[in-house]
Parts: sequence; structure tokens; C-alpha cells
Amino acid sequence: MTDIEQSIIIHQPAAAVFRLYENCSGWPDWDTELEACSLPAGLQVGSRGWLKPRGAPRADILISEVTRNSSFTAVGKLPLCRMCFVHELEELGSTTRVTHRVVFEGPLSFLFRRLIGRSIQKGLPSTLAGLKKVLEGDGNP
Repeated sequence: MTDIEQSIIIHQPAAAVFRLYENCSGWPDWDTELEACSLPAGLQVGSRGWLKPRGAPRADILISEVTRNSSFTAVGKLPLCRMCFVHELEELGSTTRVTHRVVFEGPLSFLFRRLIGRSIQKGLPSTLAGLKKVLEGDGNP
């Protein structure tokens, strides 16, 4: 298995969640796993930027997919491996199921999943909890 996935229900519409995603420089305000990030052209297909995870080197990213108020995917490259960070929103009445998934692809995907997959899996719940806290009015973006 090469996917790592976590979901949470947030009591806000998908559009509110997506607006927070669009504020890329603010991602570290709710994602405790990030120190900093930059996406100068914004959240659109083809945008290039970088992320600085806590305790890890800065990584370049490319936004490969965006469906407004529904999903976006950021792709990072490792030697002979791609990491796809998929963010999906499913509106359920007055709430939204938010799913973050990391997919490792390529010949060395098994190796990178083993080396960094556990750390990513461990961090996803706090990332989603931070997103929920900010969106439900308990935090400051």
C-alpha cells in the first residue's frame, strides 16, 4: 500500500475550507507540520513553490490539480519517487469531510514510504485538527 490517508468532519461549507487552502502562506498557521511555505502564483494548476516541513529540508512543489471548493494536489519530487499530497473536500449538508492523502509513486516509492511515511501518517491528525480548529472559530488563521 502506498497511500496514507486521514479524514475529519468540519462544521463549515467546502468553500470556507478551500478559502483557507488558497491562503498558501497561512498554511503553517493551522498545519503544525509546516514551518513555512511559498506559492507565489497562488493555488492554481502549474503553480510552483516550496514547503519547509518541521525537521526536514525545504521541498519544491508543483500544483498539479485544482478543482475549486473540491480538491487540489501538490506534487513533490524525490529521487525516483513522486509524493502527491491530495486534499479532497466532500460537502455533507452543513459540514464538510476533509481528506488529506499522500501517495508515493515511482520505483523507490516503497523506500520513501518506509523512510518518511510514518512521520507523515503521525502528523496528519494534528494537521486536520488544526484546520478544524481554525475553521470552527477556535483559532486564529
